[in-house]
Amino acid sequence: MSDSAVGGVVAADAALRRTVLPNGLTVLSEHMPGVRSVAFGAWVRAASLHESRERMGVSHLLEHMVFKGTERRTAHEIALSLEALGGSLDAYTSREHTVYQGRVLDEHLTDAADVIGDIVLHPTLRESDLALERKVILEEIGMVEDTPDDLVFELHNEILWGDHPYGYSILGTRETVASLGIPELEELHRRAYHPAHLVVAASGNVEHDRLLEVLESTGWIEAAPGDPTPLVSQPPRISPARSRHVSREGAQTHIVAGTRAVAHGNPQRFPLLLLSMLLGGGMSSRLFQRVREELGLAYSVYTYQSFHADSGMHGVYVATAPESASAALNAIREELRTVSREGLPAEEIAMGRQQLKGQVTLSLESVSSRMYRAASVELYGEPYRTLDELLALIDAISVEDVARVASEFFDPDQMSVVSLGPKGAQ
Repeated sequence: MSDSAVGGVVAADAALRRTVLPNGLTVLSEHMPGVRSVAFGAWVRAASLHESRERMGVSHLLEHMVFKGTERRTAHEIALSLEALGGSLDAYTSREHTVYQGRVLDEHLTDAADVIGDIVLHPTLRESDLALERKVILEEIGMVEDTPDDLVFELHNEILWGDHPYGYSILGTRETVASLGIPELEELHRRAYHPAHLVVAASGNVEHDRLLEVLESTGWIEAAPGDPTPLVSQPPRISPARSRHVSREGAQTHIVAGTRAVAHGNPQRFPLLLLSMLLGGGMSSRLFQRVREELGLAYSVYTYQSFHADSGMHGVYVATAPESASAALNAIREELRTVSREGLPAEEIAMGRQQLKGQVTLSLESVSSRMYRAASVELYGEPYRTLDELLALIDAISVEDVARVASEFFDPDQMSVVSLGPKGAQ
């Protein structure tokens, strides 16, 4: 088994190494000298993006169910497997992928690969476990419904993406979760949980050849190839900006204003990140200073963004007293309108470059962040970039680049707005 690359994704002399095994499993690793830990993860190319409305939540339900037991381990043994070693084991379902990950001391890499391979490739999926886990997920849905600063994002996704799966709830609904059974879980597992649809990534004190040996000893290499045909997803359609208020008792009105943006691989992602950070990325940001410090209209106000393979989105969140909701939203709109028309001055962009470079540098000192970056090279077809190359990209962001994304994506009149609380933000 040798290193390989597709489309020049990984350079021959890159610190990141990549191997595609005969059964189709893609393996990436990045060695980080000076650490004693390893982050190990497996990405399944199946998630809410690939679900029908009737099966909304099936990917998330399967993610829960694999932890209920395998032929070799009980649920309790799975829970103890890495925690007893001082490590961690968890999983999550996103819009595009389902992820299983662990972080352990370097000496316990085999344990992490073994337990994650076991739950991903060999879950038992018993009916008796499903009845219990269905109740757990219904509680999780209830928790979101009782948490307005989570629920408002779900409501905003619905109006932003319409009937596209990007607008679905990753958890599913009470009705869909209640209707899903073992046959649906087994069908998804057969279709997606096999090497052709898996990406394994590791970072930390790990050598690539040693990682391949560990995967061989823990059964990953013998796993059956399965159907390599990609799961079907449709690109989202463009829809006009919309507004919606959902009445609900509470002490605050929660507001999200956002619009679609660029895909993960779009070069405009970097100036968009810089602009979003300067607008709402911390205490020094424009929105924090204006809405909170100058006007006293909110405790929490920030920007956010998500980048997918074929699209993306960004927005602003604020929580404020119902009687202040209109004033807070108007202040946000004024700031966005100014930026969308005028861009940002050169000195502010220069400060933003330094801030963004610092954030990137600090994040890449984490083995988990390096693992995620390694996986992204494969999942999004990105070129592998060293830290110096990333910093050079940020340094190259120009005043014109920022003005361009500000004009295209930050016009408040193009944003869909959802408010949740006693009073609508008009």
